[in-house]
Amino acid sequence: MKSRKLGNSGLEVSALGFGAMGLSFPNAPTKEESIKLIRSAVEHGITFFDTAQGYGENELLVGKALEPFRNKVVIATKFGFKDGNVRLGLDSRPETIKAVAEASLKRLRTDVIDLFYQHRFDPNVQIEDVAGTVKDLIQQGKVKHFGLSEAPAEIIRKAHAVLPVTALQSEYSMFYREPETGIISTLEELGIGFVPFSPLGKGFLTGTINANVELDKDDIRNFSPRFSKENREANQGLVDLVVSIAADKNATPAQIALAWLLAQKTFIVPIPGTSKLHRLKENIGADNITLTTDELDKINSALATIKIVGERYSAQIQEATGRK
Repeated sequence: MKSRKLGNSGLEVSALGFGAMGLSFPNAPTKEESIKLIRSAVEHGITFFDTAQGYGENELLVGKALEPFRNKVVIATKFGFKDGNVRLGLDSRPETIKAVAEASLKRLRTDVIDLFYQHRFDPNVQIEDVAGTVKDLIQQGKVKHFGLSEAPAEIIRKAHAVLPVTALQSEYSMFYREPETGIISTLEELGIGFVPFSPLGKGFLTGTINANVELDKDDIRNFSPRFSKENREANQGLVDLVVSIAADKNATPAQIALAWLLAQKTFIVPIPGTSKLHRLKENIGADNITLTTDELDKINSALATIKIVGERYSAQIQEATGRK
């Protein structure tokens, strides 16, 4: 797999990373199967793995899976919620950040965190204090790089003035294009990498989910108004577009969705997640798909005519996590 650098930081990773969060969801594979999948990702050329304190036992899983390859991979994790529990609200106090770093190092079976993100901006803590705390951790050799997640442009600038931000992680895909309204240009100006999560629109862009699909009662997408039956039906035009482009390119819809992201900027590194080996291989195949300028223009013209219906998150989740 080809590699990319996250902005001007010099941190080089595979063009596609692996988001491990889903391996801790209900109905996820067994621990043994998940470890095997993560190791298969390494064997297929992925060197960038994403987890967080707030993903339950996920850091333990990722740490064990990657221990044999530790010197070959980049591990990103996150701090920012009380006791690592999203439902308890935000907590980026300096003493909390330091405690989370120590605990994450142990869970990940490593002596340094490659990329340490603030999971969500905490309005009760000055971002300058957050950046300063991570700077101390870097000076102590416990962290290598600083990142932010879903932060607005003004927060990115304030943090970057204290400690260079290596990467911003935020949702971005054909299904959610909000970062195009100012975030991506800010990152480009400051030399910061961009790590899109949910690059396949939480599975919607794979073409396997339509209005007739019944989501499992434990499916996290049930908490997203965008995935209501009515909104899935209303948004079907986007899926139809991706499916049609995939047919023309002899690719899958997921590969087109990822190839489109990779074509936006050279500092973009999507982190699709999956629990299935055949989907992992399918995602990796996107690295070999090149969309021409004409094809991208055609796609973007079509996207401009499609209005996406539905909020990303419920009001309850928005309040607890600061998401919109």
